[in-house]
Amino acid sequence: MAGLELEDRSIVYLPGVGPRRAELLKQELGIVSYSDLLHYFPYKYLDRSQIYRVSDLTENMPYIQLRGRILRFETLGEGSGKRLVARFTDGTGEVDLVWFKGLSSVEGRYKLNTEYLVFGKPVVFNHQYNIPHPELDDPEQAGQLASGLVPYYNTTAKMKRAFLNSRTIQNLQYTLLSSLKWHLDETLSPDVLAKTGLVSRSEAIRHIHFPSDIRHMEEARRRLKFEELFYIQLRMLRTASDRKRKYRGILFSRVGDYFNTFYKKYLPFELTNAQKRVIREMRADMGSGRQMNRLLQGDVGSGKTLVALLLMLLALDNHCQACLMAPTEILATQHYATIREFLKGMDVKVELLTGSTRKKERERILPGIASGDIQIVIGTHALIEDTVNFASLGLAIIDEQHRFGVEQRARLWVKNPVLPHVLVMTATPIPRTLAMTLYGDLDVSVIDELPPGRKPVKTLHRYDTKKAELYAFLRQEIGKGRQVYVVYPLIEGSEKLDYKDLEAGFETFKAVFPEYQVCMVHGRMKASEKEEEMRRFVSGEAQILLATTVIEVGVNVPNASVMVIESAERFGLSQLHQLRGRVGRGAEQSYCILISSYKLSSDTRKRLEIMVSSNNGFEIAEADLRLRGHGDLEGTRQSGEGVDLKIANLATDGQILQYARDLALAILDEDPELLSEPHRILNERLSILFKKRIDWARIS
Repeated sequence: MAGLELEDRSIVYLPGVGPRRAELLKQELGIVSYSDLLHYFPYKYLDRSQIYRVSDLTENMPYIQLRGRILRFETLGEGSGKRLVARFTDGTGEVDLVWFKGLSSVEGRYKLNTEYLVFGKPVVFNHQYNIPHPELDDPEQAGQLASGLVPYYNTTAKMKRAFLNSRTIQNLQYTLLSSLKWHLDETLSPDVLAKTGLVSRSEAIRHIHFPSDIRHMEEARRRLKFEELFYIQLRMLRTASDRKRKYRGILFSRVGDYFNTFYKKYLPFELTNAQKRVIREMRADMGSGRQMNRLLQGDVGSGKTLVALLLMLLALDNHCQACLMAPTEILATQHYATIREFLKGMDVKVELLTGSTRKKERERILPGIASGDIQIVIGTHALIEDTVNFASLGLAIIDEQHRFGVEQRARLWVKNPVLPHVLVMTATPIPRTLAMTLYGDLDVSVIDELPPGRKPVKTLHRYDTKKAELYAFLRQEIGKGRQVYVVYPLIEGSEKLDYKDLEAGFETFKAVFPEYQVCMVHGRMKASEKEEEMRRFVSGEAQILLATTVIEVGVNVPNASVMVIESAERFGLSQLHQLRGRVGRGAEQSYCILISSYKLSSDTRKRLEIMVSSNNGFEIAEADLRLRGHGDLEGTRQSGEGVDLKIANLATDGQILQYARDLALAILDEDPELLSEPHRILNERLSILFKKRIDWARIS
């Protein structure tokens, strides 16, 4: 039983599992097949190679192992304090083994005067050593399961209640590997194994679950990390290669009146060198006859929207339409207003299409898109509805694209017989290792320079006990004619999470600032209500805007000079940086004030210190990756494209990732379709790992 059979063999058939445990494993850990179980790796190991003596026990010892026998059992206490105590000796002294749960099953399982290995953490109670809820094995069984390092597997409270704990997972792994005779089919080609010097798959899986020593465990981890990252890179790079070989793009061969007129007469300010560089890169793509698939990264305020507009004008010069899809109506409306303002004076037909667009407006806009009369369309998910048909879509731009599912974006591309050029934009700086993993199939452009004249935002950390000083500072800034954002993590209060909530804050700010207008925006409001509140703030009618993170991206109010973030400890670094980017857009000095409680964990304190000391989004993203890991970062792909790493760590395994990518690239340069004999095993493995048959070559 190996290869494809492991992927398809249901875990229910493994001895020791059965229907009830199979359902729990599926619900709690996503384990449904033999392969899933084998690739559910330990999160830590404890050394059980040493056997201690009872006479050696001291206070504050770590987990220890004893060898001896049970002299007697005794049940003590009543009700919730009831416990089973086993008197245990190894000949050098005696210690109590104590259980508070499953008393009858424990007493029925273990025999008096039989030799056991006891493993647990000793504690002192009533001047007597106790080991609460120890693990007991007969010496022969313990020798089979582990001869040194013992694996520990993450489980849930629900699993533990069903006696499906770490030890049970370990036993199931042993049963499965024994049934496979400790042999697994190889998944890397001989030339890859030779070049990398990695151990075989069989050795790696055996030693990740049952390592005899640290060296074997580390060799196993190295092999499994490489394989995981290698196949992600191989798939990404082959997707990009297939796309370039199979699909032609619309040839943008000319730079005409639209582009040149705007550039010479209407450009609001001189482009930065970084903006010029990325525009050159994209013009080269679109003029090559191949479809452009490019990711544009740019920190908040770096001028991505202006770059996007210039590319859309290039599409118009080549008799094509362009669209820009944003994840929220607020952001789409903001883009529409910005682009209309940029194009004031030029004869370019731009329209906005969102879920809130009235029926009468739709009846005017949809035929205009279908005829090509409307040249640029800004919108939300409404752009991918079946009723929207383009005459000649040449360029599709997706802003903050991680908020869209892959299939949603794919529905946009198929609206044209010839694939449009695709530009994916994000203001969330992406660490290098994450970008290589998430967007390895896209070419990447980076705007790493802010427009001249921008003053860096001053970031301050203040505790929530100093509100009077904060209010005085805000009154001073508003007195200068400025406006203020205040962001909260929650809409409704939570006793458990003791954080200031938006609605209570709204009442407080109205009471503290009766002379000013205060407005509020959050995700549960109707679109019309949100738009009205935002209009009041953008127009300057309201001086203070309280909001949830709905204003995290895209909202542009140059007069707003202060961003207050309540309960800043609730937010990740990248999100804090995004929020800070809403201020500092005018010529005046701007401020970001992080409000937190005094009691902070060391990691949280580090996060806030990094925010205070750095305005560089890429530095912050790298720090966020180190502190929180890739799984919590925003910007990951959705609908099957997220990073679901079993063992590799993007924060620490950058060298392995780069090596895996370089090797995958070299193999594809030699054999793009992986059809030659040494590489067929790689092709087969890719098919098993990524069964979902979507033509990813057609979409970004």
